[in-house]
Amino acid sequence: MEETREKAPEGVARGEFLLAGQVRSRRNPLIIAELGTSHGADPVKARELVSAAAEAGAGCVKFQMVYADEILHPNTGEVRLPGGMIRLYDTFKRLETPPEFYAEMKECVEGRGLIFLCTAFGPRSAAEITALKPALLKIASPELNYGPLLAQTASAGLPLLLSTGVSKLGDIEAALEIAEEAAPEPARICLLHCVTSYPAPERDYNLRVLESLRAVFGVAVGVSDHSLDPELVPALALTQGAAVIEKHFCLSRNDPGLDDPIALPPEDFARMVRAVGRAAAAAGGEAAFIEELKRERGAELVEAVLGDGVKRLAPSERANYERSNRSIHALRDIQEGELITAEITGILRTEKVLRPGLPPAWRDRILGRRARRFIPAGEGIRLEDI
Repeated sequence: MEETREKAPEGVARGEFLLAGQVRSRRNPLIIAELGTSHGADPVKARELVSAAAEAGAGCVKFQMVYADEILHPNTGEVRLPGGMIRLYDTFKRLETPPEFYAEMKECVEGRGLIFLCTAFGPRSAAEITALKPALLKIASPELNYGPLLAQTASAGLPLLLSTGVSKLGDIEAALEIAEEAAPEPARICLLHCVTSYPAPERDYNLRVLESLRAVFGVAVGVSDHSLDPELVPALALTQGAAVIEKHFCLSRNDPGLDDPIALPPEDFARMVRAVGRAAAAAGGEAAFIEELKRERGAELVEAVLGDGVKRLAPSERANYERSNRSIHALRDIQEGELITAEITGILRTEKVLRPGLPPAWRDRILGRRARRFIPAGEGIRLEDI
């Protein structure tokens, strides 16, 4: 991996992120308004969200291209989200939107002078997003171990944001190896430190890990923040070298979007933008800004948010490990003695009801083997099953 990272474009230092001809760093961070699916597949509301995000100071607006079967099995059951317990698969099915919607949104976003971004969750969405010729691509935390998706998106040769929530250091290293090997030229990658919890406690963020990740992997770093505070995590992330700040955006926390209860409405997003700008322009540098924030918010809280810089699962996301991440699942009932084929297996999120299966990297090893016992539809396929 090291040889690839040394071939950064001229004028771009290790740890900086080149995007659309601009070098992104803590002095010039990219601020992303994550709309997700809060538009409810309604182009009128989507345009309203884009307009509000632009006025609040976002430099980039992000969508999610959802196809339910790329993410979950119908037997996943109910999932607890900020708005309560819902049947997530059914909700995703209702949010499925044709590529023309995203083409329209890309035109809308770029018409405001912003960067269009969309998250892919599987091969179909990745192909359709890439066909739109966006400026960059994003992979969410649960897909960090989804090797085929990483290879597909990296092969497009676009800058790539990789969220690292609910992951360990080895997971990140493996993802980078896949992406860098698949990229047609030296990969431009930014790791987004994230805590996969909704909402995520500010004290779980351990923001000094940003410098650790940048030092270990030699790539740009940023933060995808699920905490409720508009300022604390984003501003402190700047002091630790964040080149990208992502935060969920909504018109109101009372809106029905999946993530709206933890998103920032326009006035709070604007507060975040101002706080990030203040951190980036601090006359005395990072240390002086941290001391100023300690006086404002309390030294104990600020130090808790900064943490010790050791990459580990945050307390609030530990229970999600191997459940939010991808694993191999049976798409339908697999009978004892039946041949296991690609057509009857999928690489999906497990969530809370089903059991996790083998990691995605095992898929080629189990194809062509026979089931040792009955595997119910939706359940993860384990080593003892084959």
